[in-house]
Amino acid sequence: MATTMKLIAKNVLGSNTASVTFSSIPGTGYTDLYIVLSARSTRADVPDNAKLTFNGVTTNTYSYRALYGDGSAAYSALESSVAYIAVAQVAAAANATANTFGNGEIYVPNYAGSTAKSVSMTGVGETNATTAYIGATAGIWTGTDAITSVTLAPYFGANWASGSSFYLYGITKA
Repeated sequence: MATTMKLIAKNVLGSNTASVTFSSIPGTGYTDLYIVLSARSTRADVPDNAKLTFNGVTTNTYSYRALYGDGSAAYSALESSVAYIAVAQVAAAANATANTFGNGEIYVPNYAGSTAKSVSMTGVGETNATTAYIGATAGIWTGTDAITSVTLAPYFGANWASGSSFYLYGITKA
């Protein structure tokens, strides 16, 4: 089975921005969605996570499990019936080495289906120093509508820093 991936939309930030939304996602032509981001947060502490929501829904219809670590310790989080999915460790913090960005990938299979949507994500909150952060998250949105928009916002209320980039791809299985 051949698989193809096509860029649907991109957003490279020219200034600090509170959130990034991909809207008007086509309901046909693709089977899955794939998001790639290279991000830096204006949060001045450790790397930031992202809040992921679909179709502007911010009610308690999301759940997730996150595993993350910093090279010396490992952690986990489990959240049920919350207003977003936390994508662990995807953005370098403002106090990281200048021009250093974290990165992440988000995969949403069957995004246009009429059942709950599962999501898998990985992220690295790079500091370009002695400590690096890595995270993996599995989540679900119980909404049964096709996904027509995706929003990513920094978890700790900061902004995405200028230069952060976000790419949305559609995947077709032929």
